[in-house]
Amino acid sequence: MDDLPYFFLYFCKLIIFIMEKKKILYVSQEIFPYMGESDMGSLSGNLPQLMQENGKDIRIFLPRFGTVNERRHQLHEVIRLSGMNLIIDDFDHQLIIKVASIQQQRMQVYFIDNEEYFPRRQMFHDPEGNFLSNNDERMIFYCKGVIETVRKLGWAPDVIHCQGWFTSLVPMYIKKLYSEDPLFENTKVIYSVFNNGYKGKLSDSIIDKLLFENLEPKDLTGLKNLNINTLNKFAISYSDAVVQASAKINKTVFNNIQDSGKLFLEFPGNEEYEKEYLDFYENFINQEEEVEV
Repeated sequence: MDDLPYFFLYFCKLIIFIMEKKKILYVSQEIFPYMGESDMGSLSGNLPQLMQENGKDIRIFLPRFGTVNERRHQLHEVIRLSGMNLIIDDFDHQLIIKVASIQQQRMQVYFIDNEEYFPRRQMFHDPEGNFLSNNDERMIFYCKGVIETVRKLGWAPDVIHCQGWFTSLVPMYIKKLYSEDPLFENTKVIYSVFNNGYKGKLSDSIIDKLLFENLEPKDLTGLKNLNINTLNKFAISYSDAVVQASAKINKTVFNNIQDSGKLFLEFPGNEEYEKEYLDFYENFINQEEEVEV
């Protein structure tokens, strides 16, 4: 019985540790090994692993592009999360959630799926190399699908880290459509800018499609004259912090980041970048906690 106070104190400390464990949601465009190896894919896989090893609670989301081999990677549907419909451009589209594991890294990955938006063997282009005409709707579906799935999980992220232009609507959704949701009221958003884009043109009607939701034209002015730089700047405007994830990015976008005055991690290098990211995360989280106090 003499040991009871010690175990009680240890238990209390353990509970406090668990309660304080920071939650990070990764919304990514691609992750190796599900897509071909690339700088974005490697970084998007390594960062969650790094944060998990440093005591963070993580969740990872990806689009279930048609180039993902479901059999090889053992994707399976999560019935309890699937089945809801998302309204895009005044039409219902079924949201299907699948899951797989990166065994070597002991990480689980959630996939946003829909038969219409993610057809077989296609990522952003059809078999003839044409940019898919509904890529704007696919981006809307993915970004909103992630947030709705997290709501269904009842998991409140402290930080959402968006990686790749296909995730560029998430910051706006969090700040505008979900800002009063108790699950996201304290959530902060980081957006990573890569030196990549897309071969083709997103539909100019994306603003009209987004206005079917509870948004106002002034919320979307940054999407006019749409191109990759516009998308990046739009995401940056609604984010709380920004990462330069490639050695070289568009100069106008770089200047836009610096002018924004937001916490900014300039390119930390392709190798031995772990400490840079860890320090950035800790500074970001601590900065936000000080503001809240």
